[in-house]
Amino acid sequence: MRLVHRQNGDQTTLASNVETADSFLSQARGLMFRRSVPDDYALVFRFDDADRHSLHMVFVPFDIDALWLIGDEVKQKKRLSAWTGIGFGMADTIIELPAGAADDVEPGDLVELAE
Repeated sequence: MRLVHRQNGDQTTLASNVETADSFLSQARGLMFRRSVPDDYALVFRFDDADRHSLHMVFVPFDIDALWLIGDEVKQKKRLSAWTGIGFGMADTIIELPAGAADDVEPGDLVELAE
């Protein structure tokens, strides 16, 4: 599975190493206590409905890019700093990527999981 970014008819791969946080425990843990993640990595959180969801960087010692999506549409993007970053947004999916991986992604773009 890979994470694909679609913008103006162009398609690029954001991550080819995609992990899904699909249990309460994996969602609560997120990227905490990891020393790093590979450059082609994404952690995807899926929720039943679009709602206000937050992320924190407590015990995450590296910066990340976070995307809040409704459907496949990016609603918000934010760089979260190591240890102290926090972000909020409306979403049914949140994606965490290494810092810089989402530099070309903007609100309104499409991001989707592809086989």
